[in-house]
Amino acid sequence: MTKHILTIDDEDVIREMLTDFLQILGYRVTGAATGAQALQVVATDPPHLIITDLQLEESDGLEFIDKFKASLPDVPIILLTGMLFDSRVVEERIKARVSAYVPKTTPLHELRKVVTGLLGD
Repeated sequence: MTKHILTIDDEDVIREMLTDFLQILGYRVTGAATGAQALQVVATDPPHLIITDLQLEESDGLEFIDKFKASLPDVPIILLTGMLFDSRVVEERIKARVSAYVPKTTPLHELRKVVTGLLGD
């Protein structure tokens, strides 16, 4: 069975790049530009992994992470963001909510390692 990944980012170029990259790796990918679109996907076609930005145009990414966790508590979430955080902030506030924190500047081969590690591939 092909694993399903949901990517959430309000920047089209980032969402499309992630989709293309993950599809090349053999995953089925659904992209969402907003938290509301993402919640619809979660309800109708639950993913095996969620990759989300923190700053979404219409909403707070952490608020949606909490909603995803409430409906899919066992699904890993990668926070892929352009915001750089102090390591204490990551440990204290973010790490408890997500499976991995990855800066957007991370090379794709490193992101691949995180994805395959979380999906057990």
